[in-house]
Amino acid sequence: MKIAMLSTFPPTQCGIATFSQSLASAMSQGNDVNIIRLNPDEFSKFNSSVVHEHASIGDLILTGHVMNAHDVAIIQHEFGIYGGRDGEDLLQILGALRIPVVTVLHTVINAPTLNQRRVMQGIINSSNLLVTMTEIARRNLIRNYDVKPERVRVIPHGSPDLRTPLRLNAGHGNPRFLTWGLISEGKGIEWGIEALALLKDLDPMPEYVVAGRTHPKVLERDGEAYRNSLIRRAANLGVLEQLTFVDSYLTPEQLAALVSTSNAILLPYDSREQVTSGVLVEALVAGGPVIATRFPHAVEVLTGGAGLLVNHEDPEDIAAALRIAMTNQRVSESLKTGASEMCQSYLWDSVGDAYSEIIEELVKPKILLQTVLASA
Repeated sequence: MKIAMLSTFPPTQCGIATFSQSLASAMSQGNDVNIIRLNPDEFSKFNSSVVHEHASIGDLILTGHVMNAHDVAIIQHEFGIYGGRDGEDLLQILGALRIPVVTVLHTVINAPTLNQRRVMQGIINSSNLLVTMTEIARRNLIRNYDVKPERVRVIPHGSPDLRTPLRLNAGHGNPRFLTWGLISEGKGIEWGIEALALLKDLDPMPEYVVAGRTHPKVLERDGEAYRNSLIRRAANLGVLEQLTFVDSYLTPEQLAALVSTSNAILLPYDSREQVTSGVLVEALVAGGPVIATRFPHAVEVLTGGAGLLVNHEDPEDIAAALRIAMTNQRVSESLKTGASEMCQSYLWDSVGDAYSEIIEELVKPKILLQTVLASA
């Protein structure tokens, strides 16, 4: 099948760009996946899978022409990556398409503004199938919008294989807990630092490693103000020597190596509405133990025993969970087992197969019709 995927794409630094690159690669076995890259800039590099770049609504006619030369379109949707108010330019792109459309919803807002609701309903009306990455996002979509349940499918966020057979820090050496991803306010790293200060009685005292670059949009707007505020907080609490920043993009191999030296993975996010977290999926595949605040995606996947849930903005609760994960071997192994039992469906090969199946479901009748007409 010839698949056109509309999305941001590397070298753009954002979660959706990375997601799309991984999904395109996972679906490339048996399919021809071509990228229509959103918002290219002067730093865009040539990539053989990118067949067209959509910079603005002025590219609409050519974008529609390129995409309509395919069997099916996969649209990656997040309000912030399309032009117009609340990304409403996407509605014009969808209106130009004459092929089946699968739209992947990275965010489902529970209490949208009137215009966000209008844009989302337009996307729903123009899509043959919609994909959410969690059951809670599917329920929110069906409850808040006019959409038939059978048109909404759940396919989890994918992850590279971060499984490591040897945990180098398990049972000896300085304990370590780890947070990774693009850094910005709302990630709750300050609560992890405050929790670290509550663990000074442990001997040896744990180390908190924060891996990842500052989000490029945040860096452009505020510079390193947030990272610097975290450093000041750690200094004021007397734990600066136990806080390590890895200010770089980590390849899956580098991330797996870092996970192998860690005793726990912490997701202290402030959001109470986050229905999809790629880092959470990666943490589960890596084997945890995972400690996360009670955002919806975490509640959905960790409640069964694959991790520990903690209160938002509550360093005491976070510290208590970290203490258990790093000092109680029985609980730690139980959490790792729970995570490992879930990880197979999250690997990119499995996720790519799931997308290929629903696309074949859409395209097969069209191909059969073309075959019949050609033989008539």
